[in-house]
Amino acid sequence: MVLGSIFPDMIAALAPGREESHGRGKELLAALEDDPQLREFARGVLTHGVNPEGLDYYGDEKYLDYERGYCFEKGRPLVEETIRACNLPPAMGWWKSHNIVEMGIELLIGEGTIYGQALAAAFRNAGLIDKISRRVAPLYGVEPRRLYQRIHNFPHYIEIARLTPRTLAAKYDVQMFYKHRIHIDIERTARLIATARHMVETDLEEFFKHAEEQVRQNMLKAGA
Repeated sequence: MVLGSIFPDMIAALAPGREESHGRGKELLAALEDDPQLREFARGVLTHGVNPEGLDYYGDEKYLDYERGYCFEKGRPLVEETIRACNLPPAMGWWKSHNIVEMGIELLIGEGTIYGQALAAAFRNAGLIDKISRRVAPLYGVEPRRLYQRIHNFPHYIEIARLTPRTLAAKYDVQMFYKHRIHIDIERTARLIATARHMVETDLEEFFKHAEEQVRQNMLKAGA
């Protein structure tokens, strides 16, 4: 389930379009339900995606009566500084400021929890990664070995061991160069992540309660 919960972000590099990477959880569930381990993996995918509506739907697309999701809305005041800190063209500002908010949330929920340990343990499970790759890669039209390498290498792009504003910013620099060939100002971005952490403290629990209840209902409707 842990691997499934971040799988949409892993497959995004190999699958064209957000609907492909974040909209096929129900299809995965149907294809993998014969194996208990892989069924749990598919359930994890469902918690993340946008169709059916998972956490990314409420974080990115739509939350309550706001124009966009929680992370985009919280990122509005950070757009201009994100453009400067991350060396961005203005059109990318709001999109990347929502990433800053997501990292602020990581910082907050990663303190004193088993969050990082669970991710590290999942990435050490080579047998499970191999099984996922063999069964899931054909559904996306990619070679199993290519998907295996993507999952295996993903910890290079995210911080799971020592969650601090600077370590998150350093990994974000890796992501930004991989995706856009842009290097960010790591120290300035770290300060921005710390700011985002404080910005979400007041209403993050309320958001998670809402999203959790909605995601549970959506998973039940999907047969998960």
